[in-house]
Amino acid sequence: MPTEVRLPRLGQGMESGTIVKWLKAEGEAVEKGEPLYELDTDKVTQEVEAEASGVLLKIAIPEGEVEVGRTIGFIGAEGEAVQEAAEAATEPKTEEPKETPKPVVQQQPAAPTSNGRIKASPLARRLARERGIDLASLRGTGPEGRIVAEDVERAEVQPAPAVAPAAPAPPGEVESRPLTSIRKTIARRLTQAWTVPAFQLTVSADMTRANELVAKQRELNPDVRITVTDLLTKVCAQALMRHRDMNVQFGDEALLVFPNADVGIAVAAPQGLVVPVVRAAERLTLAQIASARGDLVSRARDNKLRTEDLEGGTFTISNLGMFDVDQFVAVLNPPQASILAVGATREQVVPRDGELRVLPLMTMTLTCDHRAVDGATGAGFLKTVKAFLEDPGLAL
Repeated sequence: MPTEVRLPRLGQGMESGTIVKWLKAEGEAVEKGEPLYELDTDKVTQEVEAEASGVLLKIAIPEGEVEVGRTIGFIGAEGEAVQEAAEAATEPKTEEPKETPKPVVQQQPAAPTSNGRIKASPLARRLARERGIDLASLRGTGPEGRIVAEDVERAEVQPAPAVAPAAPAPPGEVESRPLTSIRKTIARRLTQAWTVPAFQLTVSADMTRANELVAKQRELNPDVRITVTDLLTKVCAQALMRHRDMNVQFGDEALLVFPNADVGIAVAAPQGLVVPVVRAAERLTLAQIASARGDLVSRARDNKLRTEDLEGGTFTISNLGMFDVDQFVAVLNPPQASILAVGATREQVVPRDGELRVLPLMTMTLTCDHRAVDGATGAGFLKTVKAFLEDPGLAL
């Protein structure tokens, strides 16, 4: 019997995903563990590996949104029959009598139903429920008129039939770029973050010793490019272990306090802002952090991150110093309770020990969820981060 290729659940709360493209064609040999197709979820676009070896006998669903667990293809021995199994896997599960298949029409009547139940993906149902949108008022653009998440998203702006992505606009005209799943998720989560009662704290740190340490570490580890962001990751991780009340998430019924500092690094990737996570950073050396960070950033920019790379962070660092930004306020990364915004290091004249000195100062702004973190707690944490940067030996 052929092996069914089912859409996997790649993260907690995932209900559906969008098949972007297949990396193998029907009739092509497939090895277990080899990339089989690209899947777009609300967190990341990633390659999904084959779970069996053989020949890709049939692609049941070439592209589009699919609920978790649905059969999307078949792998088996060359020449093995799959037609009946494929039809059974892709047919809607209804108890209505079989009818002669009708041609698929591009625009379906509003709210198609099966046994009185509106046909909609699980994600579309959840979004409609959250946003108070009546599914019966929508036109579905999925298979057989099924309502998908994009239909609900569009309904918030204009309750009209779906429009195909616009062709490249001529010079001088407005270009329309359809929102990707990741961009929609960024918009949704940052809007959620903006409703959180937050406060900001700002300090400047003398980076003289920190810069010296980074330079020496680069000499000792020529195969790994150690950066100030790596030192910040280590310093913040150590500070989080000293201030456990900062390493938290706010839940409806309880504060979640984490045993490790899983530090997220904000990365401007082509598909949008992503925050891959360096796990248990408090246990890693600077070289190990630099290696992990370099791998994550590289894969983020190549759109090769996996769902597990983005889940479970307890704290985030957003560094815009390389863009000559002096100071800024970062928006919280829910459900995390704090994020550190880091600016450029500038030489400034400051009074020290009764005389004026020129020192390299770096400004940091900490944003905290006031539901989970009190002002004194955040101030204590930021004071420790500053002390560690000005004397890195305390953190290593």
